[in-house]
Amino acid sequence: MKKMYTLVVLILALTVVSCTKDTITETESETLQFPDDPLTVQQINQRISESIRNTGDFDWNKEDAHFLWSALTHGQNVLTVGYGNEGQSFSEEVDNDLITKKNNLVTSIIIEEKIDKEDLKIKEDDVLTVFDVEVLNLETIIALRKSPNVRYLEPNGYNLYVQGSEQKSSSGCDTSAEYINPSHYSTITPNNAQVSWHFNEHNIQSAWNLSTGSGVTIGLIDTGVSKTQSLLNSIGINDGYSTGRSVQKYGTFIDSNWWWSSNYDGPHDKCGHGTAMGSTMASPRNDNGMPVGVAYNANLVAYRATEDVLLNDYHERKGVSMALTQLGNRSDVKIISMSIGYVWSIGNIKDAVKYAYSKGKLIFAAGGTSTSFTNGFGVIFPATMSETVAVTGVNDGSSYERCDVCHSGNKIDFTIIMEGDNDTSKAPPVLNFYEGQRRYTGGSSVATATTAGIAALVWSRYPSWSRAQVLDRLKQSADFYPSKNSNFGYGNIDALEAVQ
Repeated sequence: MKKMYTLVVLILALTVVSCTKDTITETESETLQFPDDPLTVQQINQRISESIRNTGDFDWNKEDAHFLWSALTHGQNVLTVGYGNEGQSFSEEVDNDLITKKNNLVTSIIIEEKIDKEDLKIKEDDVLTVFDVEVLNLETIIALRKSPNVRYLEPNGYNLYVQGSEQKSSSGCDTSAEYINPSHYSTITPNNAQVSWHFNEHNIQSAWNLSTGSGVTIGLIDTGVSKTQSLLNSIGINDGYSTGRSVQKYGTFIDSNWWWSSNYDGPHDKCGHGTAMGSTMASPRNDNGMPVGVAYNANLVAYRATEDVLLNDYHERKGVSMALTQLGNRSDVKIISMSIGYVWSIGNIKDAVKYAYSKGKLIFAAGGTSTSFTNGFGVIFPATMSETVAVTGVNDGSSYERCDVCHSGNKIDFTIIMEGDNDTSKAPPVLNFYEGQRRYTGGSSVATATTAGIAALVWSRYPSWSRAQVLDRLKQSADFYPSKNSNFGYGNIDALEAVQ
């Protein structure tokens, strides 16, 4: 029986009222008379859902101050302020002009909130031109909207709600072992090393004759890697044909109901999703009778930045932003893989993606995997960004068809085969959360991790190449190159052709 876990995007089923809304200007904000009470969650979600269905995204900057304030009241009152000049997502050096702009905004908030400076709840960023602050008053939003030093304002504690309750949870998580059908893998040396059926659809096993990922470091931003899976920890990752490499684990996710908390949750996976992605990319090739990773000699730097794959929590958004910044600052990391996302763009993550991109990182992002209920939704954020490489899954039929729960659209760059045609049971096998166990995992998440692994093979083969050269080689090896399909980008990658 086929099971697909990954990037489960849950969005609200609402009747959409058709209307058009233009960006609110400063002059309009001054003259509008806003209600005293905030909009309800249902009213907010209705407008958000309408925008997503009509445009594929939602932008807080295109809504009025009252709408933004209403969302704040339902999202812990945490406001993310992007400041500076338009397009100025980060600053690595001391910039007195930027500091002055930020301080003036903070002073304005203190005045409008009618509080003492020491009572202000605020979190600043060392690199990104962003800060998070508690805002209670509508007047504060109106005042900030008038400032030319504000790039964006977002209620970063707000997410789509379903039937009046927050949708937090276990999206994409699974720690249960499964029986793996022997027809879904082949065995190679050393004794009983297992190669997923989908690797050979992309000539990955043949590519290993030329490259195994040695010398390349992949950054994984996800739910972390399980401490109970030794093959993805410091000793087990160097076993059999996998030697001379390292795995490092970090945690940027804070497990707390309070946005200002500093209770970091550690580096270890508690969900299972990140472990499956780490397995797909870098599981060792040994004689344990377990699945082999695409780049089984690559180094791995794994971040527990999220609780699950759905970025609907302030701490997840902040955790991903921090992980991107930290990986961006590492000269050894060449590739970043993110099989996580959300149904609208998130400002501080956009800024962090741009920062990591400015450092030459090749960033892969999942195009989206959902339940059948949301399968019509397009490519999700951050795969929608031009700085990321968007990947989705397709089946192994003669004509291109996305996998049952995979998203597609014109933002997709590459595809990876994730399931059999005509609903045959073929999700790729991966390492499970617990030692000595396996399970199936598919969707755009594994497609993304597979592509990141192939990129590591190419970069290992050609270590002096730039990001652009590696990406061009992936394109040249894909089915539709030099054209680009409107739903599947350049199509399926041939790993052997890519490393030759």
